[in-house]
Amino acid sequence: MTFAALARATARLLFSAGLCGLSACATHDVVIRNGLVYDGSGAAPYVGDVVVDGRKIRYAGPSSAQRGRVEIDAKGLAVAPGFINMLSWANESMVLDGRAQSDLRQGVTLEVFGEGTSMGPLNDAMKRSMLEHQGDLRFDVNWTTLDEYLRGLRKQGIAPNVASFVGATTVRVHVLGEGDVDPTAQQLDQMKQLVRRAMEDGALGVGASLIYAPASFAETPELTALAAEAGRCGGMYTAHIRSEGNHFLEAVDETVQIARDASVPAEIYHLKAVGRGNWHKLPEAVARIEAANRAGLRVTANMYPYIAAWTGLDAAMPTWVQEGGLDAWFERLKDPAIRARVMAEMRSTDTEWENNFQAAGGGAGILLIGFKSEALKPLTGKTLEEIARMRGVSAEEAALDLVVEDRSRVDTIYFAMSEDNVHRMLKLPYVSFGSDAPAPAPEGAFLLSSTHPRSYGTFARVLGHYVRDENALTLQDAVRRMTSLPAGNLGLHDRGRLVAGAFADIVVFDAATISDPATFVKPHQFATGVRHVLVNGKLALRDGEPTGAATGEVVRGRGWTGWADGGCRRSGADWNRTPILAQ
Repeated sequence: MTFAALARATARLLFSAGLCGLSACATHDVVIRNGLVYDGSGAAPYVGDVVVDGRKIRYAGPSSAQRGRVEIDAKGLAVAPGFINMLSWANESMVLDGRAQSDLRQGVTLEVFGEGTSMGPLNDAMKRSMLEHQGDLRFDVNWTTLDEYLRGLRKQGIAPNVASFVGATTVRVHVLGEGDVDPTAQQLDQMKQLVRRAMEDGALGVGASLIYAPASFAETPELTALAAEAGRCGGMYTAHIRSEGNHFLEAVDETVQIARDASVPAEIYHLKAVGRGNWHKLPEAVARIEAANRAGLRVTANMYPYIAAWTGLDAAMPTWVQEGGLDAWFERLKDPAIRARVMAEMRSTDTEWENNFQAAGGGAGILLIGFKSEALKPLTGKTLEEIARMRGVSAEEAALDLVVEDRSRVDTIYFAMSEDNVHRMLKLPYVSFGSDAPAPAPEGAFLLSSTHPRSYGTFARVLGHYVRDENALTLQDAVRRMTSLPAGNLGLHDRGRLVAGAFADIVVFDAATISDPATFVKPHQFATGVRHVLVNGKLALRDGEPTGAATGEVVRGRGWTGWADGGCRRSGADWNRTPILAQ
């Protein structure tokens, strides 16, 4: 090779690596230097730099001489890809506050919506119902399709990125209403068409939530048909499975069956065993998931690191009484004969429906945290047993009365899981993380009700309490499971890694101090320890405070018609079907 050819080759190598030659260094948009870089792969960290130009990472590697218009000295700090919240309920909170502060301050750069219900497609009746049953967070419903909702968020300005599944419940209600009915062949075709349109809007797949009415009325073939339609658009199936309690193992089997029959990847939302009598089932559930992966399916899960669930009093009552929607439920609970039947079922330890009243051990394990009614708000923070004693009634009767009086499902925390099982799940390599919560701030309308501490602490709790304090998993594995694992599961191959060409979603945090001060008594407290967050190459959080910049974008799935080869022309076989255990 001639000297000139060698010089050209060397110059190309240096340029592609983002380094300087003998001439002055180029000035880049952002340089994060001297940090301990966790690249998202699960590999050991290295001391180095991350260089950003525009929305993308230009260079990530050993320390270099690069200069930036913005420079961040990350010496002594961890630098990682932005965290992906695989189960976010910030779909409403971000309409009011696009900063999503409780998550942003933990390093979350992508909120993934769609557990069972999604913000589209809506019809007029669904819009009216959404408006009529709003609680503390009130907003106009000025969209119809999922695409219109996502574009609206982006237009108003958001800090993290957003993405969504299309809700199987939303599609069912759109076509069938809220009754316990099975779709005709024609109606099922209509539901599949709605899924396809949502996938072409950029949905990531179909999400189900099967313990709640009317989702619980959907039978396995219906879910399989919707999942298969999503799969033809490059999507996946994810579910709050039909039971996490008495029928936990059967519900895992159903999820595996849907993945197999629909030829799609599947994920289990917030994997857990609910109720002391069911805690021992978790190892067998894990064995069934891993057997499915060894058989060539791709079945993954996510979790939140707490022993208490957050839902409503609807999860303490049979689904038959809730048929037809909220208003029908409220009216039925006024009927003495129906009340007696509901309370008898609540006292039973052997029900076909998911009895969270029993799973929590009765009223003492049930904490009430959110009411619509001003008259009932003083009861916030009391257990159902305490309220029942105050009123001189049983805990079951108090639950029915509160739903009728508040005309809502009443936000409720159920203490029903095992700390030992949390540790078991933290060790599973195919489990990512989701808050299963909105992204509030300790201000304004968010303070009108309490919340679960997972709203403020999910990711910080994993990194601080479980990684640093308890050594339940390594930091590099925790980062992998917050970044590249969920990104890969969602088919987002240009996010979740600190590598050249990836989107510059980056978090800089202090692994020695990151913590989650939020508690069940005082949940409205921000996590601490995250210093800087970049979303699409721009600073959304600097020195621990939001910049107010509208850095977030809509992240679309493979079926989006906006891609050059988009639309639902692919098959599920185009997905990476490598068993997750082999990765």
